[in-house]
Amino acid sequence: MPTSDTVTATPPASIFRDRGFWGITVTQFLTVFNDNFYKQIVLFICVALAATEGKSGLQGWATIVFSLPFILFSGFCGYLSDLYRKRTIVIVSKVAEVLIMIVGLFAFRHFHVTTMFVVLFLMGTHSALFGPAKYGLLPELFTQRQLPKVNGLFQLSMFVSIILGLWLSGVVYTRLSGDENTLSVPPDLWIAAAICIGIACLGLMFAMIIRSTPVARPGLKFHASDLIVNKETRKAIWKDRPLFSALMATSVFWATGGLVYPQAINDVGLKQFGLNQEYTGLMAAGTGLGIAIGCLIGMALSKGSFNAKLVRTGSWGMLLGLILLALPGSRFGTLLGPIGTAVLLVWLGVCAGMYSVPLQVLIQARAPAEHKGRVIGAMNLANWIGIYSSGVLYIFASQVIQQQQLPHNLLFGIGALFFLPIILFYRPQSEVLSSAAPAAEQELLSV
Repeated sequence: MPTSDTVTATPPASIFRDRGFWGITVTQFLTVFNDNFYKQIVLFICVALAATEGKSGLQGWATIVFSLPFILFSGFCGYLSDLYRKRTIVIVSKVAEVLIMIVGLFAFRHFHVTTMFVVLFLMGTHSALFGPAKYGLLPELFTQRQLPKVNGLFQLSMFVSIILGLWLSGVVYTRLSGDENTLSVPPDLWIAAAICIGIACLGLMFAMIIRSTPVARPGLKFHASDLIVNKETRKAIWKDRPLFSALMATSVFWATGGLVYPQAINDVGLKQFGLNQEYTGLMAAGTGLGIAIGCLIGMALSKGSFNAKLVRTGSWGMLLGLILLALPGSRFGTLLGPIGTAVLLVWLGVCAGMYSVPLQVLIQARAPAEHKGRVIGAMNLANWIGIYSSGVLYIFASQVIQQQQLPHNLLFGIGALFFLPIILFYRPQSEVLSSAAPAAEQELLSV
């Protein structure tokens, strides 16, 4: 029987009256904003260095450095989120974020590129710790039938924060540059890092109001396999073929997204169209806007179930969008031009949101209660192996494009090839989700 300090009050019937919902949602919003704001500024610097010093492929290296901690630590972080209360993990990760952003201020203040990349690695480590805890909390705080709505709003808030992070990073970068030179590096970058520190502190405050839930596996013993994917968790995933297939489908999705968003968009906007960072950031933000709309559609059409039709529709829509973005033409080397590209990027985002929300719900709902943190850790591992691979591919692709003087929008075509296995092999089936009380509430009912 749990003690009084390991449980929380019964959650309100409405998620909008639940401080746990607002706590974890706003905390994620601010965390994702910081990730995208800081990383996009570093990517802008990489583009500038590639143009002025011939250092091509730096965006790919930045993606690799940011994604590597997820590959190295996701399994262990999933283990920690089952061993300890997930709220505690979230708070610890937010404290770490404040400290990391202070190092980021030093890196920008002295324009130390190596330290900027170290900060990217630390940000990835922080997010690897945060991910299993935040996604593992949702099925502990809410019923399975609430999960489509919660995940729709959760994903919506995440992509709204991506929109703001990408857009405002471009605005701040352009304003600090003091001119319209798309390849200049502003002298007062430390101001951007100071903004990140303030956002991290605010996120820590909201993390404090998250409702606590019981420990999933008190006294869970550590095994060497926990460094990657726990042996028991691996068996549970493998036996549940819809769960395994959903994990692979999200991995391919993020591999494609890692190449396209924002690496290909940055190259097309800054190099091919000659836009400045502010307008290039708006192009990337347009994709985020589309994803937010797609999340709302996914939430509305799921209605307490896993809707496989949404996944299939979203996958075909993404493939079509990527192909159209890659088509060559006489105007700017692309068939669509800047305006057409911006519009189609919103479409690409809508399809991505429709695709991702149902898969996220399915993974959370089918993951065994005693393995939720480690299943989410396995999901993070699979996703970031995909993103890591996209960084490696970008390094080689960007070099070929530069050497052969090819249009940068061909990167979207490579993304389409990345995503093609989903169209060919993934055949999900719709299913109704349970209305049983979440784990935290079931624990309370036993007191």
